[in-house]
Amino acid sequence: MTNLRIERLSKKFGSFTALDDVSLEIPTGKFVCLLGPSGCGKTTLLRVVAGLETPTKGRVVVDGDDQTKVPTHRRDMGMVFQSLALFPHLDVAGNITYPLAIRGADRAKRDAKADELLKLVRLPGMGARRIDQLSGGQRQRVAIARGLAIDPKVFLLDEPLSALDAGLREHMQIELRQIQQSLGVTTIVVTHDQKEALTMADLVIVMKDGVIQQAGAPMEIYRNPANAFVAGFIGTTNLLPCTVRDGAIEVLGARLPIAEGDRIALEQGEAQLSIRPEHVAIEPAGAGGIEAEVTFLRDLGESRHVLLDAQGQEITAQLSPETQASYRPGDRVSLSFRPGERVVVT
Repeated sequence: MTNLRIERLSKKFGSFTALDDVSLEIPTGKFVCLLGPSGCGKTTLLRVVAGLETPTKGRVVVDGDDQTKVPTHRRDMGMVFQSLALFPHLDVAGNITYPLAIRGADRAKRDAKADELLKLVRLPGMGARRIDQLSGGQRQRVAIARGLAIDPKVFLLDEPLSALDAGLREHMQIELRQIQQSLGVTTIVVTHDQKEALTMADLVIVMKDGVIQQAGAPMEIYRNPANAFVAGFIGTTNLLPCTVRDGAIEVLGARLPIAEGDRIALEQGEAQLSIRPEHVAIEPAGAGGIEAEVTFLRDLGESRHVLLDAQGQEITAQLSPETQASYRPGDRVSLSFRPGERVVVT
């Protein structure tokens, strides 16, 4: 199990800065998700850690040893590429043990490792299969097994589940997390899927424009985003212009006294109020909250979404399916935001 430290890492491609002074420490045995939109630098960071890209400046340190100039094949890191990059001319066992073969491991050791990993990824007895005989999920498992064949210090995966359909992707998220927990290997996964990050990770690192915006446990980031970008990128939220003044949040003509548990990023001034849909309460018109009009309804089975217009601001409320109240487009209602769940961000 391995501690990984990234120190003031920058990477430029010509005049374009892909990574800008990134520093990060990943504790031993943790499952980490690098999360952000396309072009945010997450894959570049993974490739620098793997040794596939050379940083413009900064260091990659593994267990106290500077690995920045160490060639990729000597870093003891396993990697799963987005394309999987499986070899069609090799069978399943041959693909899994290829990293051992190029390191000179004998046949008996390779066969034993293939059997061990096939059981781990739930493909026992399939070592002789050709790659073109496998389903998408089975190929994914083979790529994971190959990345683990050398017992890596760090396991790196670049959007490994993006090509799978929604149901299989969710199943593989759980399987990948269970494999990581059983081995205790320090793991870094690149993803743009917020739900994937929240499902699997011990630590989520949110990136934008080559800069880390926030790093923390999934629920810490969800409940206490560092800024408006993080609030809007992690899950679904309502971002409303507001003013913090004299111990209250002024939003949409209402004055909301700051309550215990509210997270406020500044003492006074203009900001944005982040309210998750599940923290919006709907009451009959005239109840004293923020006046709004129902514009659309969506029943998803496990939840009901109500879209509303409040003084030109679109707001989404999420209700439980047990909620008895029924609404129609055009209904006038009053909205309130639950104290202790209100987050002011800049």
